[in-house]
Amino acid sequence: MRVAIAGAGKVGRAIARELLQSGHAILLLDRDAALARPGVVKGAETLMADACEITALEEARLSECDVVVAATGDDKVNLVVSLLAKTEFGVPRVVARVNHPKNEWMFDESWGVDVAVSTPRMLSALVEEAVSVGDLVRLFTFRQGEADLVEITLAFDSPVVGQRVGAQDWPEDTALVAIVRGDRVITPSADDSLEIGDELIFVTAPHQESALQAMLGHSSDLDASNLL
Repeated sequence: MRVAIAGAGKVGRAIARELLQSGHAILLLDRDAALARPGVVKGAETLMADACEITALEEARLSECDVVVAATGDDKVNLVVSLLAKTEFGVPRVVARVNHPKNEWMFDESWGVDVAVSTPRMLSALVEEAVSVGDLVRLFTFRQGEADLVEITLAFDSPVVGQRVGAQDWPEDTALVAIVRGDRVITPSADDSLEIGDELIFVTAPHQESALQAMLGHSSDLDASNLL
């Protein structure tokens, strides 16, 4: 797979190293000569160019790329790169970094973005995931597919505790993809049981999140006296 990464800062270089280890061909673009110097990431091509210029993207052969990653520290640049990659060069998949949460609403298919990655959003989700039991936490959004990766940790009073996975009638457009139990990651089967403290990972349509919360969250008739 050929991947072009706009932005050769720390984030762009880290992405490049990870993808190179997986055997992908990587091109790093940056208008800063120091960042786009040959050998800045061993094994990656580099190009000193302004990724917002069509001529630069033509030189980068963006039309031959399977994926473009807009990873600069400037949201305006990332949006322009995403739009050009999708509309001018027909790149199949465009991933864009969101630096400021207030701009997150713009990073969608209208700007050519297939997947938007917001570091502040992901960090806050991880904090919520660490402290929330019985509440649905959105970990990641797949923009183009209108689907979310969500997590819920089963509280002791969840209605499904003690039941089998196969006995559950999950909401429409919802799939249980993993159960995290202690230090184990379980690929769910119909015969697996659901236990207190299980972290359930789902891919679901956004409009089904409330139904999933109602199905798996705290029992509505929980009496506080039962905690004593």
